[in-house]
Amino acid sequence: MLSLSDFQPVTLDVRDRIKAHFQQFPQLHSENNITTLLAWKSYSDYSHAFIEGNLVIAAEIEGERLFHAPVGPRNPDLLAAVLRLARDTGGERPFYIFDRASRDWFAHLYPDITLRADRDFFDYVYLTDDLADLPGKRYVRIRRHINKFNRNCDYHIEMIGPGNIDKVRGFLEKWCEWKHCEESEVLAHEKNAIFFCIDNFAELGLEGILVIVDDGISALSIFDRLNDDVALIHFEKGLPDCEGNYKVINMETARYLRDKYKNTFINRESDVGIAGLREAKLRYYPHHFAEVWSVARTDIPPAL
Repeated sequence: MLSLSDFQPVTLDVRDRIKAHFQQFPQLHSENNITTLLAWKSYSDYSHAFIEGNLVIAAEIEGERLFHAPVGPRNPDLLAAVLRLARDTGGERPFYIFDRASRDWFAHLYPDITLRADRDFFDYVYLTDDLADLPGKRYVRIRRHINKFNRNCDYHIEMIGPGNIDKVRGFLEKWCEWKHCEESEVLAHEKNAIFFCIDNFAELGLEGILVIVDDGISALSIFDRLNDDVALIHFEKGLPDCEGNYKVINMETARYLRDKYKNTFINRESDVGIAGLREAKLRYYPHHFAEVWSVARTDIPPAL
């Protein structure tokens, strides 16, 4: 019988095994990504269990436990065991599904259990060509901002690497001072996450781009590959020195990913229900969403 004792912390020691499993069973949502699981551990205390060829992720957030749907070969008995554990040990919404195929399988097995779409945590997925080229009338305003940036700010691009990693740390400290990270629980966790990525940049297999203006970092992006066709942007940050730098780093990152990896899509994560962030992400016209569904603990029947 599946129990909490079967789960172990997600650490750098198991990074390669979890990453290889996600490569064998390609994922669509940023929550099922090894960098996310490691970097955000101060907010979501992630643990994992490998069971019968499947990977099951658990998390504890603000004292409430939740479980991801198993990743691996379809196993109805394991799914039932995870649901039971979620019901018995989880919080108000203890079970989450991060891809449509698993949702359809779940709905076939459990037609009487309600699945609720969680729009706040839908990832935004864009065509790489759209973000790289900003074509047509719908991107006119964004192109205007970039043109203004080009008139006012002479910039060049650098890749993040050993030679400038300390400079990146200094930029992020400035960004956090500007944003008052220590006064916001969300930003404090984000600071922990991004510095974890910088401190373990090579070990995590991350890449990053810098927009350099007057020998200083104006904006950066940090990213990796979610699957063979989708890149995942973990962080985009900019200082208020040159208006339009966020739009430039977005465009330059898309061009780099297209040229190096030929990725069709770029996942820019969710808006977590923040109105201004949602407006900004919609302004780039996502191709589709990587959706999320959850199950309430009270909807999981006592007999499974």
